[in-house]
Amino acid sequence: MTGNTWIYAIGFLAQAFFSARILIQWILSERAKKVVSPAAYWICSIVGSYLLFIYGWLRDDFSIILGQFISYYIYLWNLDSKGLWRSVPRIFRIILILTPVAALIGIWHNAAHFFETFLRNDDVPLWLLVFGSAGQIVFTLRFVYQWIYSVRRHESTLPAGFWLLSLTGSAMIVTYGIIRLDPVLILGQSVGFIAYARNLLIGRKSKNNTANE
Repeated sequence: MTGNTWIYAIGFLAQAFFSARILIQWILSERAKKVVSPAAYWICSIVGSYLLFIYGWLRDDFSIILGQFISYYIYLWNLDSKGLWRSVPRIFRIILILTPVAALIGIWHNAAHFFETFLRNDDVPLWLLVFGSAGQIVFTLRFVYQWIYSVRRHESTLPAGFWLLSLTGSAMIVTYGIIRLDPVLILGQSVGFIAYARNLLIGRKSKNNTANE
């Protein structure tokens, strides 16, 4: 395999985990007739995030890396909320916690190189980088919203606002992927559209049924 093939393989594997989390959550929500937040969703999230972080680094794509930094520790919080974090072997917990920190330290000590390779990437014009980063921020803010909402209720849950932000951010990222001709972003984000919309409908029906009881 060529170098680019391996890079795309990592990206597609990351998206496979993200797609799996969507399908698992969607199927379980359909069965429960309400929006659920299964543990498998967060397990797939952290694995996919770790791989996509590597993919973004290899692709010199700042917007992808930015998105992963924001959501990464929220995935870990949800794993802990589900009671799974402490069951992970200690060595893997240390690796999971420190990997983003190590990357930030590396960026800090090589700020000039980071600026040249990521923010002055000839393959990504500044306006497109800003647009792609904005899409990643919107898409990732759904987890910030989910985290705040869950903390207030002392349980891991996926509220309606989470799915609205998912639809908006996903549309922006797909547009970015189309412009940059990035099949990983296009395929990965396209899979979620139906599930995001369906979760909004399931949540609304569940709320109406509860109100009518």
